[in-house]
Amino acid sequence: MKLVDSHCHLDDPRFDADRDAVVERALEAGVHCMLSIGSGEGPPGLDAAVRMAGRYQPVLATVGVHPHDARKAGPDTWPRMSELLAHPKVVAVGEIGLDYHYDNSPRERQREVFAEQLRLARDAGMPVVIHTREAWDDTWSLLEDHWRAAGLGGIMHCFSGGPEEARRALDLGFYLAFGGVLTFPNAANVREAARLAPSDRLLVETDAPYLAPAPGRGRRNEPAYVVETARRLAQLRGVSLEALAAETTANFNRLCLLRSRGNE
Repeated sequence: MKLVDSHCHLDDPRFDADRDAVVERALEAGVHCMLSIGSGEGPPGLDAAVRMAGRYQPVLATVGVHPHDARKAGPDTWPRMSELLAHPKVVAVGEIGLDYHYDNSPRERQREVFAEQLRLARDAGMPVVIHTREAWDDTWSLLEDHWRAAGLGGIMHCFSGGPEEARRALDLGFYLAFGGVLTFPNAANVREAARLAPSDRLLVETDAPYLAPAPGRGRRNEPAYVVETARRLAQLRGVSLEALAAETTANFNRLCLLRSRGNE
């Protein structure tokens, strides 16, 4: 069995003491590929995930400015980001989007930075990894205006919507990535979306070190735990864990690896 953790933050300081062991445990659990998300602490440091990909063979990377850090983006951000997108192990732009829950950056600035990164992704021919929280309407609007025509698709990271949001995302060409939230008692709408989604648009993720799946909710998450989310997703869909692993791995390869300039 081979799984892909399509979203983790391996650069997070919570892994500083045992990062090598975390990667080894993931491999032992059957997680043969990890997508390390390149938001880091925001500009000017955009290479957090690229450094992880350089250190570990099974790790691929994204580059992007998280909506929390949109206020940090300036004129020098975009040339540097374009440069990093040419790295051979970078396969997507992300995580990018809107977060109206915390409002760590002004909303208008979040929208500007989101649109600019969609442009960069279009120019690079790469999919995007979307973060949206309490901002569905503006997220849809920006994707319709700046992304649909590109036809490049992307990943709805840590999908937290219900069937309606799932249908809208699928219509825009996105894959739905389910994480630990899928296992939480109060996430019935997420589970319903997971049941209805087509098998060729499913992904699994951890968002490690955040959002550990039940029964380990509250502890530090790590890529090895994606197995628990995959198991729950397989149960919801009435398929074996092995079949779910094969489907989600093939989906990740189709979306990301074919655009990664030769990475395997």
